[in-house]
Formats: sequence, structure tokens, C-alpha cells
Amino acid sequence: MDLELKNKIVVVTGAAGIRGSIGETIVQALADEGAIPVIVCRNDRGYGYEKELQERGLDAIFVKTDLSDTVQIERAAKIIGDKYGHIDVLINNVGVNDGAGLDASIDDFMYSLKLNLVSFFAMTKYCLPYIIKAKGNILNIGSKVALTGQGGTSGYAASKGGVLGLTREWAVDLIKHNVRSNAIIIAESWTPAYDNWIKTLDDGAEKLKSIVKKIPLENRMTTPREIADSCLFTISEKSSHTTGQFIFVDGGYVHLDRSLLTDQQ
Repeated sequence: MDLELKNKIVVVTGAAGIRGSIGETIVQALADEGAIPVIVCRNDRGYGYEKELQERGLDAIFVKTDLSDTVQIERAAKIIGDKYGHIDVLINNVGVNDGAGLDASIDDFMYSLKLNLVSFFAMTKYCLPYIIKAKGNILNIGSKVALTGQGGTSGYAASKGGVLGLTREWAVDLIKHNVRSNAIIIAESWTPAYDNWIKTLDDGAEKLKSIVKKIPLENRMTTPREIADSCLFTISEKSSHTTGQFIFVDGGYVHLDRSLLTDQQ
């Protein structure tokens, strides 16, 4: 299916992660469709990704930005707007499950909100004139933690709850501009960060086995590419009448009947 994303300007935050991370995978999927990814992230890895994309013939750029700093976000939006004149899609992807729980300092909690929630608001605010110009759309990357809780991560959970609220609020606000706003909600996805976390545990193999067993569809984790593919469909005109929606890409993890979780699987 041609998603008609060729030459579309798609801004992706937090997309200079380790190869195979969700943001980086979204960027590669966009490139495969001929879109022009714009990477907004603080990691210098983005310069390498920029070079690779340009070598593929795409007019893509990396805008180094600390997404916890709204001044830098405003600057990034101006750089993008000045270069391209419009933005077809903003994918707010940045997110760190940072463990800022009830025992964390207020400063740690506030930093978690800045990175995981305020950055979504600031990027959208400063990119919005360019999105409206293109009659583009916004896609927020959410987490099941907003709905299920996790324990020990109050900042991230509060942020992701706020992201879902903003998704619906923006859908209402922007109807008059024909700008859509949706969220993809992820549960358990096998990313490099997840792999690294499992390796820190003494019983990592058993922990991983117990998690995978609880994912109803095929008893496996969602791949970053599956998430990326869902993102691309949602931002495309093939999904042109979808707005204000929470789209779960989780193998049924959040919603399906617990009776599916048997030792016989």
C-alpha cells in the first residue's frame, strides 16, 4: 500500500536513540516511504543518522535539542520552519521511564514532567503554525503505564497520562484547522533499552519469560517495526478521518481477558 508519504516533512522527537529503538525505527520506516524525517533529539548519534538519510537522497536534518528545555525546543521549531516552510506531521516520541517515584525529589519529578510531557506541549505549540499551514497532523507516542500504572515511576506515569489528555484536547482544539491528533499506546516492546534493563537483573531470563507469557497475542513482545508501521498508517491520509484516538499496539496486553493468561500457553 502506498501511504502517500513521499516528500512529507515528518518531525520525530527523541529519534536519535540506539539503533533499533522506537524513534530510530520510525525514522527508518519513514525513509523507506520516501518521507523526509527531521530528527529532534539531544544525542549526537543523530548526526550519523542525518548523514545516512542524506546519502539515501532525502533532504533530512538532525536538530540537536535538549527536549527538557523549552527555549531549545522553540529554536528547533524555528530551524525546521525556516528550512521547510511547513510541517506535515509531528511525532512526539521522546520518553524515558526514569523511575521518579514517590521516593524521588520534587526536582526529579519535575524534570520527568519536563521531558516526558512538557516537551510534547512545547513542540506542538511551536510547530503548530507550520502544521496548520500544511493541514498536517500530530501523533503522540503513549504508554500503557498511563492506564495500568507500573509502580515506582510517578513522573513517567503522570506524564503519559497527561499525553493522553493532550491528545484528545488537541483533537478538539484543532478540528477547525483540519488538523488531526492521535496517540499510539505501547505496552511491552523489545527495544535495546528493554534488553539493557533485562541484562541488569539477576533473574533476567526468568523475568523476561514471565513478561512475555502475559502478552496474549503469540506470547511475544511487540517489535519496534510493528509500532512504526502503525504510526505511519495513522499519520497517512489512509487514516484521514481518525482523530482523538488512542491506538493500542500491544498484542492485547492491556485489554484482553485475563483468562487468556494460562500456564497452558
